[in-house]
Amino acid sequence: MDNNDGCYSTHLIDGDGSFNVSGIENFMKEVKLAECGLSYAVVSIMGPQSSGKSTLLNHLFRTNFREMDAFKGRSQTTKGIWMAGCVGIEPCTLVMDLEGTDGRERGEDDTAFEKQSALFALAVSDIVLINMWCHDIGREQAANKPLLKTVFQVMMRLFSPRKTTLMFVIRDKTRTPLENLEPVLREDIQKIWDSVPKPQAHKETPISEFFNVEVVALSSFEEKEEQFKEQVTNLRQRFFHSIAPGGLAGDRRGVVPASGFSFSAQQIWKIIKENKDLDLPAHKVMVATVRCEEIANEKCGSFLENEEWRELEEAVQSHPVPRFGKKLSSILDIYLSEYDAEATYFDEGVRTGKRKQLEEKLLQLVQPAYQSMLGHIRSGTLDRFKEAFDHALNGGKGFAMAARYCTETFMSRFDEACADATINQANWDSLKVRDKLRRDIDAHVGTVRTEKLSELTTVYETKLNEALSGPVEALLDGANDDTWPAIKKLLQRETETAISGFSSALSGFEMDEETVEKMLSKLHDYARGVVEAKAKEEAGRVLIRMKDRFSTLFSHDSDSMPRVWTGKEDIRAITKTARSSSLKLLSVMAAIRLDDEVDSIEKTLALALVDSKGSASTNKSSTSVDPLASSTWDQVPALKTLITPVQCKTLWRQFKTETEYTVTQAIAAQEASKRNNNWLPPPWAIVALIVLGFNEFMTLLRNPLYLGVIFVGFLLVKALWVQLDISGEFRNGALSGLLSLSTKFLPTVMNILRRLADEGQKHGNTNTQQNPSPASQSFHSGANENSEVLSSASSEVTSAENGTEYSSPVQEKLN
Repeated sequence: MDNNDGCYSTHLIDGDGSFNVSGIENFMKEVKLAECGLSYAVVSIMGPQSSGKSTLLNHLFRTNFREMDAFKGRSQTTKGIWMAGCVGIEPCTLVMDLEGTDGRERGEDDTAFEKQSALFALAVSDIVLINMWCHDIGREQAANKPLLKTVFQVMMRLFSPRKTTLMFVIRDKTRTPLENLEPVLREDIQKIWDSVPKPQAHKETPISEFFNVEVVALSSFEEKEEQFKEQVTNLRQRFFHSIAPGGLAGDRRGVVPASGFSFSAQQIWKIIKENKDLDLPAHKVMVATVRCEEIANEKCGSFLENEEWRELEEAVQSHPVPRFGKKLSSILDIYLSEYDAEATYFDEGVRTGKRKQLEEKLLQLVQPAYQSMLGHIRSGTLDRFKEAFDHALNGGKGFAMAARYCTETFMSRFDEACADATINQANWDSLKVRDKLRRDIDAHVGTVRTEKLSELTTVYETKLNEALSGPVEALLDGANDDTWPAIKKLLQRETETAISGFSSALSGFEMDEETVEKMLSKLHDYARGVVEAKAKEEAGRVLIRMKDRFSTLFSHDSDSMPRVWTGKEDIRAITKTARSSSLKLLSVMAAIRLDDEVDSIEKTLALALVDSKGSASTNKSSTSVDPLASSTWDQVPALKTLITPVQCKTLWRQFKTETEYTVTQAIAAQEASKRNNNWLPPPWAIVALIVLGFNEFMTLLRNPLYLGVIFVGFLLVKALWVQLDISGEFRNGALSGLLSLSTKFLPTVMNILRRLADEGQKHGNTNTQQNPSPASQSFHSGANENSEVLSSASSEVTSAENGTEYSSPVQEKLN
């Protein structure tokens, strides 16, 4: 079926005589013919082949029939019978374009289809247009004479109560006025009518009893197109309101209702094909058809106005209705029973057909409500399934078992609910809705399965992450020869534990073995990935780890006590030991060793970075190659490499640079300690002092007073030495020592003098209470007291000095 600018057309009967049932049904729906009742008209056109029939119809009724292409020559364009709806004409007008007569395609002898199509057109049409050439009027051997004979012959086979309008359309009108052409044409028509054999009852019946004859003339379309279109426009006006009394289709006797047009046309063509006489329509069938149609429409309208149906339809839009099927079946039974009672005396075939149509129409009206009911049942069942399924899972039931039980239970409940909603008059099933429910349930189960598996996987991955990250970090921090075997053992133990628990948890899902193995493999790979990721993370901090290890081993003794540099320690050996341990850490962190593969990374690093002889020989030999001048390790895949040889060399150089200061500080502290402990002058200086100071020594022996003064001066100097911590101040340099002593000297002297004064005052008070001593004893007593004070100060400061000597190396190390 074609649709062009609102004009619908269909190939009603093809060239072989096959009736297009589906085509006319669709056509009637598109043009809404069933709504027209008796208010419609049918127009058909006959004429010789290539006489411009389709062109005339397209201009007259604005149809879209295929027209002949004049440039390709004259040939058959229309095959069989085409039907189209007119555009812009009231009432609804249908147009049939018949295959042209006298065509060379069918030949001279094949006139059966011409007669059948002519009879069909006369049987169903209100108006028949006969297209003819102007130059054929008045000619004995004109092309239209066989056509007219055919029309009049088939008319004798019709027993129609109404008259058909024959409109002769004269094409390519010449200068001869229509008033002169029409009498000649009517005379020719009368001659043909008289020559056609007629039944005895119609021997003398004039043509006016069967036809209303109209004659119009049109100019040539090719030569006078504008004039042709103007004349067609005027002719078009005559088809408006054509069914009104006095109109072209004013005789409405025996008109088939529009809703029965399709069926009537099929039956007419069937009878014509069987070469039977037509009685269009028989009185009994016509009345039955019209009346049954009216009763069916009345019952359908009453059903739509039924209050119970309206309430049921409104309620089912928002929620499921209990006993929906029984209620609706009861309402439908009422109106079908009323139809049977009122149409019981009409023709059984018509009555049965109309009842079936009424039933189909009613079912078509209630089907949306039925579908809504099924939708509520489906959605309610699905919601209850989800709730029950979640409850079963939360109750500890196995996933697969819970899914299977809940699915079977609620699918059974859905079937029961659908049975309650079934309408007795309809042969509908809920299979599509049931399939959709099953798909929704399966989709929900699949979604929940995915979520549960994801949660389960996350739980075990988290456990693995917690069980591996901390221990691996601790093992790598204390890297040694047993680090990677310990990590491998840890990984194997934790992985086996996790996989065992994960496998047990997966058993409730009843998945296929391949899927389970794949998930277990992913968990195993995840555990290994955790170790590798932690190793890569620690490898990024290897320089910090190396410096911490070096600092720990270098600055602490075997008892983990802070090391005091007294001058007896072998700094070189300690440094070598600390660096070797740091190099061990670097070699352990250089690659991942979770497989049973042997590598030579530690040996390569030791030879290239620690062995001085090897390094010296390497520097001297210009032909040798640096073993660390590479981006890969021997026998180690690139994926397992954490630190490349080049990076190791760079890290070691940076490590040595940043730890060199610590070693230098230790050496400086050791030298300072040696100087502090070795305070005596050299032996030659002692001998020189004895030889050169012999006279002064003898003088002191002869005069003990000098010896007392010297002794007091010695104690005072020693007190100042201890109080000012002169050796400690000069340890940081001469300039800084002098500056520090210049600020501390005067306060220290004042402090010593104040203490001497306090001690003298204390002894004076004591002597006042006792008997005075002789003058000679007073001097000795004062000297002794001063000696005691200085000795006390010296002893106190000496103890402080000893504390300083013990703590200064530690302080120096911390600095």
